[in-house]
Amino acid sequence: MKLSTRSRYGARLVLDMAFKFNNGPVRLGSIARRQGIPLKYLEQIIIPLKKAEYVRSVRGPKGGHMLARDPAQITVGEIVSLLEGGIKLVKCSNHPETCDRSGFCLTRFLWKEAAEAIHQRLDKVTFADLVEQARINGDVECTCGTEEIVGL
Repeated sequence: MKLSTRSRYGARLVLDMAFKFNNGPVRLGSIARRQGIPLKYLEQIIIPLKKAEYVRSVRGPKGGHMLARDPAQITVGEIVSLLEGGIKLVKCSNHPETCDRSGFCLTRFLWKEAAEAIHQRLDKVTFADLVEQARINGDVECTCGTEEIVGL
């Protein structure tokens, strides 16, 4: 399975804000520079995160974005599911009507189980876990991507 750029960047966005949790709002431009992600892309990703109440915005000269919940309360699985529209390996695992073989296809059940295993693993990892792992690795500014963190 290959995660989309949207969910990988979204996880990095939330991780960056997790590093700054309790330090006030963070501007998307600062996150874009630290993470090497185009600002326009972050502006698109932040919208569903705000709608789902993972992120809140503050207006004004000291404004920006911040996590609406403690990073220990947000899992990587939640963010990936939100930005991917669920975790699935093949379309027929969740929508059997899209395949005329779904009623007797043995691999369909395998793909469904594999997607569930991925989902369960991502749901065990919180952004507080990633912050702690990054700090253990010596990354105190969150300049890494989540794909570089050991154990994910």
